[in-house]
Parts: sequence; C-alpha cells; structure tokens
Amino acid sequence: MQPPFFQLVPVCAVIAAACWVLSITTRESSWVDRVWSIAPPCYVAWIALQAGLADARLDAMAVLTAAWGVRLTYNFARKGGYRPGGEDYRWQVMRERLGPAKYRIFEATFIAGFQNALLLLLAAPAHTVWAHRGRPWSAFDTVLVVLFVIFWLGELVADEQQWSFHRRKAELAKLGESVPYGFLRDGLFRYSRHPNFFCEMAMWWTVYGFAVAATGQWLHWTIAGPVLLTLLFQGSTRLTESLSAAKYPAYAGYQRTTSRLVPWRPKT
Repeated sequence: MQPPFFQLVPVCAVIAAACWVLSITTRESSWVDRVWSIAPPCYVAWIALQAGLADARLDAMAVLTAAWGVRLTYNFARKGGYRPGGEDYRWQVMRERLGPAKYRIFEATFIAGFQNALLLLLAAPAHTVWAHRGRPWSAFDTVLVVLFVIFWLGELVADEQQWSFHRRKAELAKLGESVPYGFLRDGLFRYSRHPNFFCEMAMWWTVYGFAVAATGQWLHWTIAGPVLLTLLFQGSTRLTESLSAAKYPAYAGYQRTTSRLVPWRPKT
C-alpha cells in the first residue's frame, strides 16, 4: 500500500488544477491563498489518521498544524480574503509588470502549481514521522511544541497589531485624518518589519524538527518544504517592501533602523 503522503499527491494536483481554472473563470488569482491555511493541516491530519492516531508525535503535529490553520483562516477571512474581489493586491501588481500572456503562464506554473506543491511539501515531515512511527517521545519533541506555541502566539500578536492599526487607519481616513507614517512600526513591528512572516517560517521549521526528532538525522528530503517556504517569503517580502517604499517616503528610514525579518533590537 502506498504511504499516506504519496496518496495525497493526486489530491494536491486536483486542488492545483481547480485553483488554476477558478483563477481564469473568476479573474482572481487568490484561490491558492484561500486554501493556504486549510490544505496543510488536512494533509497532516490524514497522515496521522493513517497511523490510527496512535503516534504521539504525529498527533502533536496534527494538533499544532490545525491550530495554525484555524488562526490563519480566521485572520484571512476577517480581512475579506474569501469574499469575491478579495484578491491579494500584489497579484494585480504582477499582472501589470508581466503583461497578460506572461501572467497567464505565471498563474498556472507559480501561483497554482508551485504554491500548491509547496503546501503539500510543508506536510512532508509528517511522512518521515509516519515512516518512523512508534519512536518514543523525547525532550526535544517537548521543546519543539513549546517553540511552535511561542511562534504561534507571536504571529497572533503581530496580526492583531496589524489588524488594529489598519482599522484605526481606515477610521481616521473617514474623518479626513491620517496615522503617523502610514505604516505600522510599533509593538512587534518595532523589532522586525515583518514579525508575522518570521513566525510563519519559524513554525514550519519547527514542524520539520519533529522529523529530526523521529529519525535522529538533521538532514533529509522533507526539509524541502521549509526551505522553499523561506525562499518564497524572501521574494514576497521584497515585493511588499518595494510597494511600501514607493508609497511611503518614511519607509526607507524604517528599513534602516529595523530588522527585516528576524526580531532584533532596533538601530538608533
């Protein structure tokens, strides 16, 4: 019988194809964004179920990724991501930069294809744990759970601060007023320009850590998920920052004083 992770490959392919078709028919590219927080927890849960929910490490991974998915789905939904017209503004920027023909190729290969493959690869460490199920729980596993919760809370706080900031910004705009600078630079954003991005990447590196705990090996192929996610965030961060810098003159100063991703003491 095929391992449960590889049973998910055709499922991932169908989801990718559906995202591509929907992006064409609705003229919105955010369909992958709409499954981003749903697919990985479902993939991990499927693998844990195939182990009969009898492996503590797999069960912990399923619970933690579910908590990640529920929080991120809520945050995406309250920002209108699931509503018609809730497309990420950066996709429109890419349309304008690439032109219609190149964007169609980009939409099929990168947005629908690559990103759905990445979502499956994020669950790949669960495959390694499944293949080594039954290995006893260790102190390292406990540390990983604690780290995941810390990063989960960090992303929660960062998203809440960002949500409150943009709500206040919108309320002031209705009164004909504006917030200082036009972008958030307080709270966790005083120590990192993108603390939510940092915590997101850190959580998935922690998930990979469970595969290390199960095997005793630091390096194996399921590291592909967090590596590709980290590379993806480098590109998306550059795009986001280029747009912010073009919109807000003071953003260049913020870039000089504040760490890009890893939270750090701000420069004076």
